[in-house]
Formats: sequence, structure tokens, C-alpha cells
Amino acid sequence: MQKIFPVLFVIVFFLFVGYLNGQSLQKYEMRAAWIATVDNIDWPSKGNYDPERQKKEFIDLLDLHCRNGMNAVVVQVRPATDAFYPSPFEPWSEWLTGKQGKAPSPYYDPLQFMIEETHKRGMEFHAWFNPYRAVLNIRSSSIAPDHITRKKPEWFVVYGDRKYFDPAHPEVRKHVAEVIRDVVRRYDIDAVHFDDYFYPYKIPGKEFPDYSSFKKYGNGMNRDEWRRSNVDSIIRMLHDVIKQEKPWVKFGISPFGVWRNKDKDPAGSATVGALANYDDLYADILLWLKNGWIDYVAPQLYWEIGHRVAAYEILIDWWAQNSYGKHLYIGHGYYRGTEKNSPGWRNPSQIPDQINLLRSYATVNGSMYFSSKSFLSNPFGWNDSLRYTYYKHPAIVPVMPWMNTDQPAEPSVESVAVNQGKLNIMVKRLPQNQPVRGFVLYRFNEGDSLDFNNPSHIRKKIFGSGTIIFEDEIPPLSDELIYAVTTISYNSVESEPIQIRIRKNEENIWTVEPNQ
Repeated sequence: MQKIFPVLFVIVFFLFVGYLNGQSLQKYEMRAAWIATVDNIDWPSKGNYDPERQKKEFIDLLDLHCRNGMNAVVVQVRPATDAFYPSPFEPWSEWLTGKQGKAPSPYYDPLQFMIEETHKRGMEFHAWFNPYRAVLNIRSSSIAPDHITRKKPEWFVVYGDRKYFDPAHPEVRKHVAEVIRDVVRRYDIDAVHFDDYFYPYKIPGKEFPDYSSFKKYGNGMNRDEWRRSNVDSIIRMLHDVIKQEKPWVKFGISPFGVWRNKDKDPAGSATVGALANYDDLYADILLWLKNGWIDYVAPQLYWEIGHRVAAYEILIDWWAQNSYGKHLYIGHGYYRGTEKNSPGWRNPSQIPDQINLLRSYATVNGSMYFSSKSFLSNPFGWNDSLRYTYYKHPAIVPVMPWMNTDQPAEPSVESVAVNQGKLNIMVKRLPQNQPVRGFVLYRFNEGDSLDFNNPSHIRKKIFGSGTIIFEDEIPPLSDELIYAVTTISYNSVESEPIQIRIRKNEENIWTVEPNQ
């Protein structure tokens, strides 16, 4: 009992401090939801091959996440060496049209559509790729005649019922890098995102069939070191490719939640017998963070507080001490709230407690939630907790200090009008060399301090570098308001604000007084 008490005290203390932080105002915080397309997990719904219905489903998902206070989505655009966009390298996804290689009909570009709709809502779009999965099921998956597994069979191995790229082949790394380069070059994405699938999860009693590659490329290393080296090589290559094309595009990884167990490495987490990135998936996440090859890490901490093998509170503390100055977003198992056979997740306060705890760490920059489908059932009212408490006010994705932190020029206000209780403000960017992500609208009541660090004054964000129109409902009892607009860079750096004062005159008519 004496050993247990200090641990319980620490947990209770952090939850209490976190509760206070949970009620505080968070202007800069990542709040993202994963949207999985593989096997139609989240979008589009299974059997829905109609473009208009697909568009509506995606918009409905975005609107749901907006209402819940999210500021980013992580959308799977390459689930199995296929594409949710017109690719010169890989065929259309079977989960989009029902048959791999078949284009949408009537034709549209889903990736372009999704990016535009996401940015309209002032949310970041993180394009999620699976690097090595080639065929989800060798017996049932639809495989196009021009699929890379047919053209380059020597690049692939079969493990279990799936087909994978062999990570040891230099040509494989080049191919994957060119696939990513193509998307970064052609689309206005905010980040490239990988999840936890590098070398596949182990099948008991079966070795991943890369012995011939090991003989050819091993270079005197032992097999585990060699596999990690193969994964290190593609991460470093992808970092360079992304930054060569667009230095402002981020590169993030969402690994399995355990790097190493302490019994294998004193630097590991105090977890017992858990599967580990380093030893089982051959992904040395800490090396990538140390070397600056990735901009953020979002470990999948899908366990509850107090879990006997991999407790949430133990792992968040470990990651908070091992992010090497890069952004750390916590991956929450929102879907666990829908599982009836997970006793640890029958606690209605599980997600709120996890948010409270993460907000007690200065080195934790926000959250990502898996997955979108689970939000539809609002388990334990967690949507409401986000919407009305934790994410009540909008937040901006945090600034990454190692990227470009130049302040963009303030926006140009083109016109301001008040009609039928609505304010319309048209703004555009001023000419400048730095790419601009979009604009932020603030509103202050008469007598308010003009505190731009208080997110309760943020009315709306819209991303786009052209002309933007903000519309806002004017509070009916107001007599004077101050609006302000800022330009925001791709790295969330804001310009100086342009202020616009509106007040009612003696005839009870709103007048606009631009205040530069």
C-alpha cells in the first residue's frame, strides 16, 4: 500500500491540475480527427460509389468535427498503394469506386474536393499515406491490371494474407518518395502523415520473408538493425523530398504508443510486455525526432488510465519527456468508447480525464482522435464535452518554432457592410513572398480588452490565399463592436490585426468606421 499511494497521489494531482487547465483558454492546440478510408472504415460508407453522396458524407463529417471544435483532419488518401486522387503512379482506390483502377463517375478529384472543403472551415488537411501496404487481402482485394504489384513483382513479399513492399529495396523507397512528392507538389496539403505501419505487425510463428534481401543488402548488420536502417532511410528521404517541394508542409508520424519497454532499454517506458515500435515494427521514432526528420509525433495511446500493461498516464509522461522539442499530439482511442467488451472504457470521464492530463504538460501540443465513425454515436456524450467545455472556443494549430516564423503582412480590407443584422467583411492578402494559409476573424464587445490571446474572441478562420468573405451575425443587443482580421501563415504565425469598428448611430443604423 505504501508503494501504491505515491503513484495514486501523482495521478490525482495531475488530473486536478489538468482539470483546471481543461477549463482554461487554449488558443494554440492541435485538435484533429482521423478519417480512415481503408475498407471504408470512416469514408466513404461501404457501397457508396456515387460522387455526390460521397461529397455530402464528407461535408457532414467535416461539419460534425467543426461543431466539436476540431481544427484539422487526417485523411487517408493512399490506403494500399492506391489513390483517392488521379495519380500518375497508382490506380484509383477500390474503396472509392468499387473496383481498383476505375475512376469516379461522374468524374471528380476527391483529394482536391476534400482539401477545399476542409480549408473553407479553417481546418488543416493532413494527407495520410500508408507507405508499404500493397494489397490488403491477396484473396479478395480488387487489383488493377497496371497495379505496381503486377509490374514490379520483385519488390513485394506476401506475409499472412497481405502483400507488402519489401522496405529493403532502394527502388521501393524511391517509388514511395515520388508518390509523396507528387501529392506535395500538386495539392495544397498542410502535412504528410504516416501511421504505425512500417514493417508489419508480427504474425506468431511467421518471420517476415526478407531473407534474400537481407543477404543482398545487409552490409554486415544484424537483421533487426538492418530493418530499422531501412525504415530510417525512407523517413530521412521523405523529409528531404517534402521540404524540397514545399518547406512549409509538415511531416508527422503516428506510431504505436510504446517506443520500447523499460526491461529492454532503461530509456524506455515503464510498460510491461507491450509490443514496441523499436523492437517489433523496426521504427526508431526517437531517432527521427532527434535528427529533425519529422515535425510531429502522435503516439497512439489507445489505452485507458490505469491500464495494467500500458497505462495512459505512464505513457503520456514518457512521451512528454522524449519529444525532443518537436510537436507531440496524443492519439486518443475515441472508438474504445463504443466497445462493450472494454471494461476500462466504460468510464464516462475517460476522454475528459485524458484531455485534462495532457493539458498539464507543457510539451504536449494537442490531440488526435481515432476515428471519425465513432463520433457519430457520441459515446458517453464525449462530443458534448468537447463542444461545450474543452473545445468550446476555437484554437489555432500551434506554431512550430523550427519552421519559418516570419510574420506575414496584415490583410487588406476590401469592403465592409452591415445588412439585416449580418456583418460582411471582404479581405485579401497583400503582395508578399511568404505563402499565406488564410485569415482569422475576431470580435470584441464594447468595453472588452483587445486581447488577441483569448480565443473566445475568435469568430471564424478561413484558409485560402485569394479574396475571402467573412460573415458574422451581430449580437442583437449590441451598440458597438470591434472586429479585427489577421493574416495567418502556414506555420500559424499571425499578422498584426486590422481593426474595424461598427456602432449604431442616432437612427439606430449600424455605421462602419475602419480603424487602421
